[in-house]
Amino acid sequence: MLYNNNMERRTERLQDLEVDTFAIDEAIEYGFKTRGQVVTLNPEMVMNSRENQSLKSIIQNAQLVIPDGVGIEIGFKILGKNNVHRIAGIEYAKSMVKKFYEEKLPVALVGAKQEVIELAAENLKKEFNGLNIVYLHNGFYDDETVMFEELKKSGAQLVLVALGSPKQEEFIYRLKSDMPQALFIGVGGSFDVWSNKVERAPEFYQKAGLEWLYRTVKEPSRFKRIFPALPLFVLRVVKERVSKC
Repeated sequence: MLYNNNMERRTERLQDLEVDTFAIDEAIEYGFKTRGQVVTLNPEMVMNSRENQSLKSIIQNAQLVIPDGVGIEIGFKILGKNNVHRIAGIEYAKSMVKKFYEEKLPVALVGAKQEVIELAAENLKKEFNGLNIVYLHNGFYDDETVMFEELKKSGAQLVLVALGSPKQEEFIYRLKSDMPQALFIGVGGSFDVWSNKVERAPEFYQKAGLEWLYRTVKEPSRFKRIFPALPLFVLRVVKERVSKC
């Protein structure tokens, strides 16, 4: 459902996926007016979409695809396209919370451990006094249809889902048509940061787009998830560039 959105999407293609080229302020405005599914794309997701056709279709049918990982920006530079700039997913999600708070619209949080989601919600309410969080559910459940019914009844217009990829993207895709008034964002580990259970990378790493490196050093278990996806992604993009020459 469109909310009088006169903005046109501007996208560039990368590995058969269309990625939006909005600056963050434009992406906030577009997401708020358009609603639907926002995918925060990183190289790992791109590589997974090559094997997971369902994920690929979900990304291709998302209402907004923002270049979350710095690798996405690098990939476009390899292709000679300098108009795609990283928008950190955690910053985009927080900006949308602020936007919906200012408009006095209801918000829902889904995912992570119970303690984490409760602390994240508590801290968001402290930051945005009066934030209307109408629904909370951790990432552990047996029957998602029950959650879907609860979410629909809640009337939430911003739904942040932290289930990890591709589970969060699949969850959102199955739900979004039943909640056309809502904006859905897959937020990965954002609740961990907002709950203060995980420290966000220092500003230097944030500005350099190296938060993934900082977190991998802090959490070595992430290494297997990121590698070899990142170098393989770069090789695929180089191959794409060579094939077009």
